[in-house]
Amino acid sequence: QVQLVESGGGLVQAGGSLRLSCAASGRTFSMYAMGWFRQAPGKEREFVTSIIWSGGSTDYADSVKGRFTISRDNAKNTLYLQMNSLKPEDTAVYYCAARSIGSREIATATSTRWYNYWGQGTQVTVSS
Repeated sequence: QVQLVESGGGLVQAGGSLRLSCAASGRTFSMYAMGWFRQAPGKEREFVTSIIWSGGSTDYADSVKGRFTISRDNAKNTLYLQMNSLKPEDTAVYYCAARSIGSREIATATSTRWYNYWGQGTQVTVSS
């Protein structure tokens, strides 16, 4: 199993930047595909971005392409989300998610159902 703890959320003005972190503990971090999701009030949780075990391949929702960057440091057991040019519509609780995979398996997904483990979330609020 893996435990996930997000941090780095906060209040920022439109056009600003934030960097979220997700610290993982438990099983070897490189044995997990990782993703970031977000949930705004009254809306379903939605896919933001994902990354394979090595960091060599990523996927992004169209709404964040060119503005957000996902990365991971397997030596530090940490997942990151760099968010630039933030917009008020980016306001949400951001969750990191993990899916246990086979050794060096190249796989990610955009569905919440695919992921086994979730953090508690961190609030991001973008003011206009």
